[in-house]
Amino acid sequence: SMFLAALSFVYFAKALSGSYMKSTITQLERRFDIPSYLIGIIDGSFEIGNLLVIAFVSYFGAKLHRPKIIAVGCLLMSFGTFLIAMPHFLIGSYKIETSVRPSVNSSNTLPPCSSGSTVAGDRPTILPSKSCERDSSVSMWIYVFLGNVLRGIGETPVQPLGISYIDDYAQSENAALYIVIGPVFGYLLGSLCAKIYVDIGQVDMETVTITPGDARWVGAWWLGYIIAGAITLMSAIPFWFLPKSLPMPLDKHDTSCTPEQARFIKDSPKMEHKFRQEEPANLHQMAKDFVPALKSLLGNPVYILYLCVTIIQFNSLIGMVTYKPKYIEQHYGQSASKANFLMGMINIPAVALGMFTGGVAMKKYKLGIMGAAKFAFGTSLLGYFLSLFFLAMGCENSKVAGITVSYTGVESLSYQERSLFSDCNLGCLCSRREWDPVCGENGISYVSPCLAGCTSSTGSARNTVFGNCRCLALADAQPGNLTATPGQCPRRDSCDKIFPYFLALSVLSSFIISLGGTPGFVLLVRCIKPELKSLALGIHTLATRTLAGIPAPIYFGAIIDSTCLKWGYKTCGGRGACRIYNTSAYRIVYLGLTLGLRTVSFFLCILGFAILKRHIKQEEKSALTNGSAELEALKKEESNSIHCEQFILALDRNPDRETHL
Repeated sequence: SMFLAALSFVYFAKALSGSYMKSTITQLERRFDIPSYLIGIIDGSFEIGNLLVIAFVSYFGAKLHRPKIIAVGCLLMSFGTFLIAMPHFLIGSYKIETSVRPSVNSSNTLPPCSSGSTVAGDRPTILPSKSCERDSSVSMWIYVFLGNVLRGIGETPVQPLGISYIDDYAQSENAALYIVIGPVFGYLLGSLCAKIYVDIGQVDMETVTITPGDARWVGAWWLGYIIAGAITLMSAIPFWFLPKSLPMPLDKHDTSCTPEQARFIKDSPKMEHKFRQEEPANLHQMAKDFVPALKSLLGNPVYILYLCVTIIQFNSLIGMVTYKPKYIEQHYGQSASKANFLMGMINIPAVALGMFTGGVAMKKYKLGIMGAAKFAFGTSLLGYFLSLFFLAMGCENSKVAGITVSYTGVESLSYQERSLFSDCNLGCLCSRREWDPVCGENGISYVSPCLAGCTSSTGSARNTVFGNCRCLALADAQPGNLTATPGQCPRRDSCDKIFPYFLALSVLSSFIISLGGTPGFVLLVRCIKPELKSLALGIHTLATRTLAGIPAPIYFGAIIDSTCLKWGYKTCGGRGACRIYNTSAYRIVYLGLTLGLRTVSFFLCILGFAILKRHIKQEEKSALTNGSAELEALKKEESNSIHCEQFILALDRNPDRETHL
């Protein structure tokens, strides 16, 4: 079963690079100085690539040499992954706006706050630097966008062409395992790379003045893409050497599935490619059958409602997953590395376990259509109520003078830049645009040593101490020692105390919500006439990708951007990435959007139950008229079918995304 090992490896590589992409989101924002909604567009570009070619692949894939197509897909995916890393080698080193001297003997000995006409030349943010033209000519994030589109194009054949093979040869359990370990390793790789400074090897690490917890820190994001690309490239090799088609062990189907189901597995959209070497039916005939089939499907109210509910649920899910590491970083003050580590080690295994347990529960209690629907709805509702507690697990804003507190230390939120100035720093000619925070001894952070009114500095790199900072006196009674150190003040203890509870609830709610995944899917498969299943699944995949996969990260990003209190600036003066968010507003819009979408879907669910009851009554009526033998057969088939459907499900869920919740 060489093929199976090869395909499992491809699945692993695909899920690894997909989740690594998600893990680097906050670092790409900082490195390319772009807002979150643009990251959303970059994230959705994978789906765009997918949609561009899905029709071609489904049609021509059946005629051509299948393993070779998969190999080409893998090559495209790895090329795309390398392309994402390319800007790092073109863009030059990462410049941080800072007043901290990198080393003791460096020339920059100007005090942070100095009044005098000479200052303008030394303040890098007042006059645009020379590197400006090169950076702005073509935005570097375009490469990341294109690389991700290529990844999407390359991924398309792997799913449909691969599954038809896998299904004939493997036990579902192993396949599901590969789908789970991919994202886990992706996030762990993300965690590892986020610890390493972006320009490692190009700059002396002694001269780096910021720590991984800083809002300006960028890890070695490119390194993970090179590793992921290399793994994907390796996964392509075996497929060049595989035969065009394999013999079909049909007996394997009959043991666990009814023939109707075996037929369905081969016909389902991802598996349209039968193993016979015949030409597909002529186009005219296909087109003739297609329209009535579509009409019949779209006339099925259960299916339409199912579609609406899953699209809304996926919007909520995908938006939440995409920005969850960012939420952990921003809200709880964790480093990107730690946020990714927690996603990979805690969240994803919980989801995988939930999906598996849900499938086992269906099998054990032999749930029918209505049972499956109730189970999926119940778990979803329970997860929803648990998620409401996230709203209570908030941290207050960190104290930053001129942004979240006034210079006298009174809480006051301000989105205006002029509030950064106060009597204590007016004579200093500070730049409003700089973000080079220092932590005053009074526990308040200041946007830059200049804005803190510091007139002297001693030491270098991370050991710098700014002295005689006049603004500290306003918020602190003791006028004696007015020193500040580089970096924002650490979060208060209350926040660190809440964080473990946040994680525990996160695991629990992820587990409970994913319990309903398998039953929910089985519901789709059973409410539809066997000959329409393939089309139904195809439309379902298409709809969730276009209406959830692409837009969700974009509008979630835009809403998160609206809570930004202080934007960074590019060297050339354009608006860059966000440096500090209004924490409580971020929490409310992020969780509110997630929960709001789910609320809408529940109302649709209730409507769905009414229709489903009617649907089942009709089925039973028609079964009675056709004699009870058919009903018995149906019941028997239902108990058999769980194993198969659970398996189809495990593969149909796009692992890049659904395994995270």
